[in-house]
Amino acid sequence: MQQRNEVLGKEAELYDKLPNGRIKCTACARLCEIPEGKTGLCGIRGVVNNRLQLFVYGKVIAGHIDPIEKKPVTHYRPGTDIFSIATTGCNWLCKYCQNYDISQRRKIQGVDMTPKEVVDSAISYGAHGIAYTYNEPSIFIEFARDCGIEAHKKGIFNIFVSNGYVTQESVSMMSKFLDCITVDFKGSGKQEFVRRYIGIPNADPIFQSLKDIRDKTSIHTEITDLIVPEVGDDLEAARKLCKFVYDELGPDTPIHFLRFHPDYKMMEFGMTPIEILEKHHGIAKEVGLRYAYIGNVPGHPLEHTYCPACKYIAVQRYGFSIESWNLDANNCCKNCGYPISIIGKPNKQHGKNRFQLIQ
Repeated sequence: MQQRNEVLGKEAELYDKLPNGRIKCTACARLCEIPEGKTGLCGIRGVVNNRLQLFVYGKVIAGHIDPIEKKPVTHYRPGTDIFSIATTGCNWLCKYCQNYDISQRRKIQGVDMTPKEVVDSAISYGAHGIAYTYNEPSIFIEFARDCGIEAHKKGIFNIFVSNGYVTQESVSMMSKFLDCITVDFKGSGKQEFVRRYIGIPNADPIFQSLKDIRDKTSIHTEITDLIVPEVGDDLEAARKLCKFVYDELGPDTPIHFLRFHPDYKMMEFGMTPIEILEKHHGIAKEVGLRYAYIGNVPGHPLEHTYCPACKYIAVQRYGFSIESWNLDANNCCKNCGYPISIIGKPNKQHGKNRFQLIQ
């Protein structure tokens, strides 16, 4: 446990009081049991006067406008811009984290913003949605929930970029405001990898949370998998993950295999060889997943959405940009009429310089 900072924040909602006098936080699957005056591993949820406080409520450490494709999300509201925000802290200890200055910081810092001010900022930037990202959003879920409800009042949607290491309680809270989630596996969730490089016992809670999201919400879900060369590129682990996605979430669930680049405490590793990513993509297709992608390799043909029926390029991409949109008004393939499971379509006016609509 960490010594708490002298910041009260706001009382959290996801916690239980235990007979031993400790507080059990139920925001994430660590289920930290926290004594008075201490915080959980995340560094931002701690006990003051026998109540769990969310110290970072209203403290935004980072804000940025991103294309939704950067999350990565490719089958929900394509071509839209997202106001991405984060707080400090995280419930994982990833040795490769590219946002480590935010996620591994155990000091309560950030710009004070009310939920309404977050939404007003998104509107002022012309954003269509808000993404809670850069660190694990379930640990500040009460703040995200309040922002998300305010966003819906203004017609703005909400996305979590999450590690999925959450609880039934947090999934229940997500259902009140969340429209889309991308759950980011690392090393295909293989136990040896997550224990050594993330600091969790196993990935079982992630698989369970995906079932809970499926059963108890209408949240659009996409899967990402960071493929770390040598230590996190096991093909059998990838097959297990793809089989789970196919069996439990359905063949139309998008899966993205992301190229690793060295960062933080894993600078000795190189970037993931493209042929390894292609092998993972091949496994997804063998299992029967219709929409598999390679990420962080701009210009690769497996960035595109291909029609499952005729293999026509339904959506052509370069990096985070849509280059051509080859779907009709009902999001069916223009070549053969097969329905492509993408929600929404790019706005012609907003995106006119980012892609062209193929008539």
